[in-house]
Amino acid sequence: MPVFTELPPLSLYVHFPWCVRKCPYCDFNSHALKKGLDEPGYINALLVDLEQELPDIWGRHVRTVFFGGGTPSLFSPRAMEELIAGVRARLWLAPDAEITMETNPGTTEHHDFQDYLHASINRLSFGIQSFNDRHLKTLGRIHDSAEAARAVEKAKQAGFTNFNLDLMFGLPGQTLEEARDDVERAIALNPTHISYYHLTIEPNTFFYQFPPTLPEDDLSWDIQLQGQTLLAEAGYRHYEVSAHARPGFESRHNLNYWNFGDYLGIGAGAHGKISKANESCVLRRWKVKGPEDYLKTAATPVRIAGEKRVNDDELLFEFLMNALRLNDGFSIDTFTRRTGLPATRLLDSIEQAKTRKLIEWDPTRQWLRTTDHGKNFLNDLLTLFL
Repeated sequence: MPVFTELPPLSLYVHFPWCVRKCPYCDFNSHALKKGLDEPGYINALLVDLEQELPDIWGRHVRTVFFGGGTPSLFSPRAMEELIAGVRARLWLAPDAEITMETNPGTTEHHDFQDYLHASINRLSFGIQSFNDRHLKTLGRIHDSAEAARAVEKAKQAGFTNFNLDLMFGLPGQTLEEARDDVERAIALNPTHISYYHLTIEPNTFFYQFPPTLPEDDLSWDIQLQGQTLLAEAGYRHYEVSAHARPGFESRHNLNYWNFGDYLGIGAGAHGKISKANESCVLRRWKVKGPEDYLKTAATPVRIAGEKRVNDDELLFEFLMNALRLNDGFSIDTFTRRTGLPATRLLDSIEQAKTRKLIEWDPTRQWLRTTDHGKNFLNDLLTLFL
Protein backbone atom coordinates (compact mmCIF):
# COMPACT_ATOMS: atom_id res chain seq x y z
CA MET A 1 0.00 0.00 0.00
CA PRO A 2 1.56 3.34 -1.06
CA VAL A 3 2.24 5.99 1.57
CA PHE A 4 2.56 9.52 0.19
CA THR A 5 4.59 12.20 1.96
CA GLU A 6 3.57 14.63 -0.79
CA LEU A 7 1.41 14.46 -3.90
CA PRO A 8 2.94 14.49 -7.40
CA PRO A 9 2.60 17.43 -9.79
CA LEU A 10 -0.77 17.54 -11.55
CA SER A 11 -1.56 17.98 -15.25
CA LEU A 12 -4.77 18.07 -17.28
CA TYR A 13 -5.30 16.05 -20.46
CA VAL A 14 -8.28 16.91 -22.68
CA HIS A 15 -9.23 14.55 -25.51
CA PHE A 16 -10.84 15.64 -28.77
CA PRO A 17 -11.97 12.48 -30.58
CA TRP A 18 -12.66 13.73 -34.10
CA CYS A 19 -10.45 13.77 -37.20
CA VAL A 20 -11.10 14.66 -40.83
CA ARG A 21 -10.04 11.13 -41.72
CA LYS A 22 -8.75 8.15 -39.75
CA CYS A 23 -5.10 7.40 -40.55
CA PRO A 24 -4.30 3.74 -41.32
CA TYR A 25 -1.65 3.49 -38.56
CA CYS A 26 -3.64 5.22 -35.81
CA ASP A 27 -4.91 3.25 -32.80
CA PHE A 28 -5.95 6.31 -30.77
CA ASN A 29 -9.58 7.01 -29.93
CA SER A 30 -10.27 9.02 -33.06
CA HIS A 31 -13.30 9.07 -35.32
CA ALA A 32 -13.76 10.50 -38.81
CA LEU A 33 -15.99 13.56 -38.66
CA LYS A 34 -19.11 12.66 -40.64
CA LYS A 35 -21.29 15.66 -39.79
CA GLY A 36 -20.98 19.15 -38.41
CA LEU A 37 -18.98 19.71 -35.26
CA ASP A 38 -21.05 20.58 -32.18
CA GLU A 39 -18.46 22.82 -30.56
CA PRO A 40 -20.68 24.26 -27.79
CA GLY A 41 -22.04 20.81 -26.91
CA TYR A 42 -18.62 19.20 -26.57
CA ILE A 43 -17.05 22.12 -24.69
CA ASN A 44 -19.94 22.04 -22.23
CA ALA A 45 -19.56 18.27 -21.83
CA LEU A 46 -15.85 18.68 -21.08
CA LEU A 47 -16.48 21.27 -18.38
CA VAL A 48 -19.27 19.20 -16.80
CA ASP A 49 -16.93 16.19 -16.82
CA LEU A 50 -14.19 18.30 -15.19
CA GLU A 51 -16.53 19.52 -12.45
CA GLN A 52 -17.21 15.93 -11.38
CA GLU A 53 -13.49 15.20 -11.15
CA LEU A 54 -12.77 18.15 -8.86
CA PRO A 55 -13.37 16.44 -5.47
CA ASP A 56 -10.36 14.20 -6.17
CA ILE A 57 -7.98 17.15 -6.62
CA TRP A 58 -9.22 19.91 -4.29
CA GLY A 59 -6.46 22.40 -3.49
CA ARG A 60 -4.02 21.06 -6.08
CA HIS A 61 -2.41 23.18 -8.80
CA VAL A 62 -2.48 22.22 -12.49
CA ARG A 63 0.82 23.07 -14.16
CA THR A 64 0.35 21.78 -17.72
CA VAL A 65 -2.60 21.24 -20.05
CA PHE A 66 -2.55 19.13 -23.20
CA PHE A 67 -5.26 19.14 -25.88
CA GLY A 68 -4.83 15.84 -27.73
CA GLY A 69 -6.78 13.74 -30.17
CA GLY A 70 -7.99 13.16 -32.67
CA THR A 71 -7.50 16.64 -34.02
CA PRO A 72 -8.10 19.43 -31.49
CA SER A 73 -7.41 22.08 -34.15
CA LEU A 74 -10.75 21.19 -35.75
CA PHE A 75 -12.14 23.32 -32.92
CA SER A 76 -12.09 27.09 -33.37
CA PRO A 77 -9.94 29.45 -31.28
CA ARG A 78 -13.16 30.80 -29.77
CA ALA A 79 -14.14 27.34 -28.54
CA MET A 80 -10.66 26.80 -27.08
CA GLU A 81 -10.78 30.18 -25.35
CA GLU A 82 -14.12 29.27 -23.79
CA LEU A 83 -12.74 25.93 -22.64
CA ILE A 84 -9.59 27.41 -21.08
CA ALA A 85 -11.62 30.12 -19.34
CA GLY A 86 -13.91 27.38 -17.99
CA VAL A 87 -10.92 25.40 -16.74
CA ARG A 88 -9.48 28.46 -14.98
CA ALA A 89 -12.84 29.10 -13.32
CA ARG A 90 -12.95 25.56 -11.91
CA LEU A 91 -9.41 24.83 -10.77
CA TRP A 92 -6.11 26.53 -10.00
CA LEU A 93 -4.19 26.75 -13.27
CA ALA A 94 -0.63 28.05 -12.88
CA PRO A 95 -0.10 31.49 -14.47
CA ASP A 96 2.86 30.08 -16.42
CA ALA A 97 1.13 26.80 -17.31
CA GLU A 98 2.31 25.10 -20.48
CA ILE A 99 -0.84 24.73 -22.63
CA THR A 100 -0.27 22.56 -25.70
CA MET A 101 -2.61 21.92 -28.62
CA GLU A 102 -2.03 19.16 -31.15
CA THR A 103 -2.67 20.38 -34.67
CA ASN A 104 -2.60 18.89 -38.13
CA PRO A 105 -1.48 21.18 -40.97
CA GLY A 106 -4.55 20.32 -43.05
CA THR A 107 -6.97 21.62 -40.40
CA THR A 108 -5.50 25.00 -39.51
CA GLU A 109 -6.10 26.82 -42.79
CA HIS A 110 -9.51 27.90 -41.50
CA HIS A 111 -8.20 29.62 -38.37
CA ASP A 112 -5.65 32.27 -37.48
CA PHE A 113 -2.89 30.96 -35.22
CA GLN A 114 -2.78 34.33 -33.51
CA ASP A 115 -6.30 33.67 -32.21
CA TYR A 116 -5.15 30.40 -30.63
CA LEU A 117 -2.31 32.31 -29.01
CA HIS A 118 -4.76 34.88 -27.64
CA ALA A 119 -6.85 31.99 -26.29
CA SER A 120 -3.87 31.19 -23.97
CA ILE A 121 -2.51 28.25 -25.98
CA ASN A 122 1.27 28.76 -25.81
CA ARG A 123 2.63 25.57 -27.35
CA LEU A 124 1.71 23.71 -30.54
CA SER A 125 2.44 20.14 -31.60
CA PHE A 126 2.26 19.63 -35.36
CA GLY A 127 1.45 16.16 -36.69
CA ILE A 128 3.79 16.41 -39.67
CA GLN A 129 5.01 12.75 -39.82
CA SER A 130 6.95 13.28 -43.07
CA PHE A 131 7.89 15.94 -45.62
CA ASN A 132 7.74 13.39 -48.44
CA ASP A 133 4.46 13.59 -50.34
CA ARG A 134 4.58 9.92 -51.31
CA HIS A 135 4.92 8.86 -47.70
CA LEU A 136 2.26 11.31 -46.55
CA LYS A 137 -0.18 9.75 -49.00
CA THR A 138 0.68 6.24 -47.77
CA LEU A 139 0.15 7.39 -44.17
CA GLY A 140 -3.28 8.77 -45.06
CA ARG A 141 -2.41 12.35 -44.09
CA ILE A 142 -4.65 15.10 -45.44
CA HIS A 143 -1.80 17.58 -45.96
CA ASP A 144 1.18 17.67 -48.30
CA SER A 145 4.71 18.82 -47.54
CA ALA A 146 4.10 22.37 -48.73
CA GLU A 147 1.04 22.72 -46.47
CA ALA A 148 3.07 21.40 -43.54
CA ALA A 149 5.83 23.97 -43.97
CA ARG A 150 3.30 26.74 -44.57
CA ALA A 151 1.37 25.93 -41.39
CA VAL A 152 4.52 26.03 -39.27
CA GLU A 153 5.61 29.34 -40.78
CA LYS A 154 2.14 30.81 -40.13
CA ALA A 155 2.36 29.78 -36.49
CA LYS A 156 5.79 31.40 -36.14
CA GLN A 157 4.57 34.60 -37.79
CA ALA A 158 1.60 34.65 -35.39
CA GLY A 159 4.00 34.68 -32.45
CA PHE A 160 4.36 31.05 -31.37
CA THR A 161 7.87 30.53 -30.01
CA ASN A 162 7.40 27.02 -28.62
CA PHE A 163 6.28 24.20 -30.91
CA ASN A 164 6.91 20.54 -31.61
CA LEU A 165 7.05 18.63 -34.88
CA ASP A 166 6.05 14.96 -34.90
CA LEU A 167 8.19 13.01 -37.33
CA MET A 168 7.98 9.28 -38.12
CA PHE A 169 10.65 7.01 -39.51
CA GLY A 170 10.67 3.41 -40.68
CA LEU A 171 7.93 4.24 -43.17
CA PRO A 172 6.83 1.85 -45.94
CA GLY A 173 9.51 1.92 -48.64
CA GLN A 174 11.52 4.66 -46.88
CA THR A 175 15.18 5.00 -47.84
CA LEU A 176 18.03 6.35 -45.73
CA GLU A 177 18.22 9.41 -47.98
CA GLU A 178 14.48 10.12 -47.68
CA ALA A 179 14.66 9.84 -43.89
CA ARG A 180 17.62 12.24 -43.84
CA ASP A 181 15.68 14.74 -45.94
CA ASP A 182 12.74 14.57 -43.50
CA VAL A 183 14.93 15.39 -40.52
CA GLU A 184 16.82 18.15 -42.32
CA ARG A 185 13.58 19.80 -43.47
CA ALA A 186 12.19 19.60 -39.95
CA ILE A 187 15.33 21.21 -38.49
CA ALA A 188 15.17 23.96 -41.12
CA LEU A 189 11.82 25.08 -39.68
CA ASN A 190 13.61 25.66 -36.36
CA PRO A 191 11.13 24.04 -33.95
CA THR A 192 11.93 24.01 -30.26
CA HIS A 193 11.05 20.31 -30.03
CA ILE A 194 11.02 17.32 -32.36
CA SER A 195 9.41 13.96 -31.58
CA TYR A 196 11.18 11.38 -33.73
CA TYR A 197 9.65 7.94 -33.48
CA HIS A 198 9.35 4.67 -35.36
CA LEU A 199 6.15 3.74 -37.15
CA THR A 200 4.68 0.76 -35.31
CA ILE A 201 1.88 -1.46 -36.54
CA GLU A 202 -0.78 -1.56 -33.84
CA PRO A 203 -3.77 -3.91 -33.53
CA ASN A 204 -7.16 -2.57 -34.60
CA THR A 205 -5.66 -0.44 -37.37
CA PHE A 206 -5.89 -0.66 -41.16
CA PHE A 207 -2.14 -1.32 -41.37
CA TYR A 208 -2.57 -4.27 -38.98
CA GLN A 209 -5.19 -5.82 -41.26
CA PHE A 210 -3.24 -5.00 -44.42
CA PRO A 211 0.43 -4.74 -43.38
CA PRO A 212 2.65 -2.54 -45.55
CA THR A 213 6.22 -3.50 -46.33
CA LEU A 214 8.45 -1.74 -43.82
CA PRO A 215 12.24 -1.26 -44.01
CA GLU A 216 14.37 -4.14 -42.72
CA ASP A 217 15.52 -3.87 -39.10
CA ASP A 218 19.10 -2.97 -40.02
CA LEU A 219 17.95 -0.13 -42.27
CA SER A 220 15.51 1.15 -39.62
CA TRP A 221 18.36 1.16 -37.11
CA ASP A 222 20.58 3.13 -39.51
CA ILE A 223 17.73 5.59 -40.10
CA GLN A 224 17.23 6.04 -36.35
CA LEU A 225 20.93 6.62 -35.63
CA GLN A 226 21.21 9.00 -38.57
CA GLY A 227 18.24 11.04 -37.32
CA GLN A 228 19.51 11.19 -33.77
CA THR A 229 22.94 12.31 -34.98
CA LEU A 230 21.49 15.06 -37.18
CA LEU A 231 19.30 16.32 -34.35
CA ALA A 232 22.19 16.35 -31.88
CA GLU A 233 24.42 18.24 -34.35
CA ALA A 234 21.62 20.81 -34.75
CA GLY A 235 21.50 21.43 -30.99
CA TYR A 236 18.58 19.26 -29.96
CA ARG A 237 19.07 17.37 -26.70
CA HIS A 238 17.88 13.76 -26.78
CA TYR A 239 16.18 13.67 -23.38
CA GLU A 240 13.73 10.80 -23.85
CA VAL A 241 13.56 7.76 -26.14
CA SER A 242 11.79 9.66 -28.94
CA ALA A 243 11.99 13.29 -27.76
CA HIS A 244 14.55 15.92 -28.76
CA ALA A 245 14.43 19.53 -27.58
CA ARG A 246 16.32 22.78 -27.55
CA PRO A 247 17.64 23.29 -24.00
CA GLY A 248 14.82 24.58 -21.82
CA PHE A 249 12.06 23.52 -24.23
CA GLU A 250 11.50 19.95 -23.10
CA SER A 251 7.80 19.06 -23.01
CA ARG A 252 6.78 19.80 -19.42
CA HIS A 253 3.53 17.88 -19.86
CA ASN A 254 5.21 14.73 -21.14
CA LEU A 255 7.94 14.99 -18.52
CA ASN A 256 5.18 14.82 -15.91
CA TYR A 257 4.01 11.54 -17.46
CA TRP A 258 7.53 10.13 -17.61
CA ASN A 259 8.24 11.14 -14.03
CA PHE A 260 4.99 9.43 -12.96
CA GLY A 261 3.09 12.59 -12.13
CA ASP A 262 -0.69 12.78 -11.81
CA TYR A 263 -3.11 13.90 -14.50
CA LEU A 264 -6.82 14.41 -14.86
CA GLY A 265 -8.31 13.04 -18.08
CA ILE A 266 -11.46 14.55 -19.51
CA GLY A 267 -13.12 13.91 -22.86
CA ALA A 268 -14.22 10.83 -24.78
CA GLY A 269 -11.86 7.95 -24.01
CA ALA A 270 -9.54 10.09 -21.85
CA HIS A 271 -7.47 8.36 -19.16
CA GLY A 272 -6.44 9.85 -15.83
CA LYS A 273 -4.18 8.93 -12.91
CA ILE A 274 -4.67 10.43 -9.47
CA SER A 275 -2.73 9.75 -6.25
CA LYS A 276 -4.97 9.84 -3.18
CA ALA A 277 -3.02 10.26 0.06
CA ASN A 278 -6.08 9.93 2.28
CA GLU A 279 -6.90 6.53 0.76
CA SER A 280 -3.26 5.41 0.25
CA CYS A 281 -3.86 4.52 -3.37
CA VAL A 282 -3.28 5.49 -6.97
CA LEU A 283 -6.49 5.50 -8.99
CA ARG A 284 -6.69 5.13 -12.75
CA ARG A 285 -9.95 6.15 -14.43
CA TRP A 286 -11.03 6.21 -18.06
CA LYS A 287 -14.03 7.66 -19.83
CA VAL A 288 -16.43 6.16 -22.39
CA LYS A 289 -14.82 6.14 -25.83
CA GLY A 290 -17.70 6.83 -28.19
CA PRO A 291 -18.16 10.58 -28.78
CA GLU A 292 -21.95 10.33 -28.91
CA ASP A 293 -22.04 8.19 -25.77
CA TYR A 294 -19.77 10.66 -24.01
CA LEU A 295 -21.94 13.63 -24.96
CA LYS A 296 -24.99 11.86 -23.55
CA THR A 297 -23.35 10.77 -20.29
CA ALA A 298 -20.83 13.54 -19.45
CA ALA A 299 -23.02 14.82 -16.60
CA THR A 300 -23.49 11.37 -15.05
CA PRO A 301 -21.35 8.64 -13.47
CA VAL A 302 -21.94 6.58 -16.63
CA ARG A 303 -19.25 8.73 -18.32
CA ILE A 304 -16.72 6.60 -16.44
CA ALA A 305 -16.03 3.47 -18.49
CA GLY A 306 -13.83 2.00 -15.75
CA GLU A 307 -11.52 2.67 -12.85
CA LYS A 308 -8.86 0.71 -11.03
CA ARG A 309 -6.77 1.01 -7.91
CA VAL A 310 -3.19 0.25 -8.93
CA ASN A 311 -1.52 -2.39 -6.74
CA ASP A 312 2.08 -2.14 -5.55
CA ASP A 313 3.58 -4.38 -8.24
CA GLU A 314 1.74 -2.47 -10.95
CA LEU A 315 2.92 0.83 -9.46
CA LEU A 316 6.52 -0.34 -9.63
CA PHE A 317 6.11 -1.56 -13.21
CA GLU A 318 4.30 1.57 -14.41
CA PHE A 319 6.83 3.91 -12.82
CA LEU A 320 9.75 2.08 -14.42
CA MET A 321 8.07 1.83 -17.82
CA ASN A 322 7.92 5.62 -17.82
CA ALA A 323 11.06 6.72 -15.95
CA LEU A 324 13.43 4.33 -17.74
CA ARG A 325 12.60 6.18 -20.97
CA LEU A 326 14.39 9.27 -19.68
CA ASN A 327 17.97 9.53 -20.87
CA ASP A 328 18.95 11.45 -17.73
CA GLY A 329 17.44 8.77 -15.48
CA PHE A 330 15.79 9.40 -12.13
CA SER A 331 16.48 9.53 -8.41
CA ILE A 332 15.36 7.05 -5.76
CA ASP A 333 13.74 10.03 -4.05
CA THR A 334 11.56 10.61 -7.13
CA PHE A 335 10.56 6.96 -7.07
CA THR A 336 9.49 7.00 -3.41
CA ARG A 337 7.65 10.31 -3.69
CA ARG A 338 5.78 9.44 -6.89
CA THR A 339 4.82 5.85 -6.04
CA GLY A 340 4.60 5.98 -2.24
CA LEU A 341 6.63 2.74 -2.18
CA PRO A 342 9.77 2.12 -0.09
CA ALA A 343 13.18 2.55 -1.72
CA THR A 344 13.98 -1.12 -1.08
CA ARG A 345 11.65 -2.06 -3.95
CA LEU A 346 14.37 -0.70 -6.25
CA LEU A 347 17.56 -0.91 -4.21
CA ASP A 348 17.38 -4.68 -3.83
CA SER A 349 17.74 -5.18 -7.61
CA ILE A 350 20.11 -2.38 -8.54
CA GLU A 351 23.32 -4.41 -8.10
CA GLN A 352 22.05 -7.15 -10.42
CA ALA A 353 21.09 -4.63 -13.07
CA LYS A 354 24.42 -2.83 -12.68
CA THR A 355 26.40 -6.09 -12.97
CA ARG A 356 24.61 -6.88 -16.23
CA LYS A 357 25.42 -3.36 -17.51
CA LEU A 358 21.73 -2.53 -17.88
CA ILE A 359 21.93 0.59 -15.70
CA GLU A 360 24.39 3.15 -14.42
CA TRP A 361 24.12 3.74 -10.67
CA ASP A 362 25.38 6.72 -8.70
CA PRO A 363 25.17 5.73 -5.01
CA THR A 364 26.11 9.21 -3.81
CA ARG A 365 23.23 10.91 -5.58
CA GLN A 366 21.01 7.80 -5.32
CA TRP A 367 20.46 8.17 -9.05
CA LEU A 368 20.11 5.58 -11.82
CA ARG A 369 19.76 5.67 -15.57
CA THR A 370 19.38 3.08 -18.30
CA THR A 371 22.51 2.37 -20.34
CA ASP A 372 22.37 2.14 -24.13
CA HIS A 373 22.74 -1.60 -23.66
CA GLY A 374 19.86 -1.59 -21.17
CA LYS A 375 17.56 0.19 -23.61
CA ASN A 376 17.96 -2.76 -25.95
CA PHE A 377 17.00 -5.17 -23.16
CA LEU A 378 14.33 -3.19 -21.39
CA ASN A 379 12.15 -6.24 -20.71
CA ASP A 380 15.06 -8.00 -18.98
CA LEU A 381 15.69 -4.88 -16.90
CA LEU A 382 12.05 -4.63 -15.86
CA THR A 383 12.02 -8.31 -14.90
CA LEU A 384 14.93 -7.76 -12.53
CA PHE A 385 13.04 -5.07 -10.63
CA LEU A 386 9.80 -7.01 -10.61
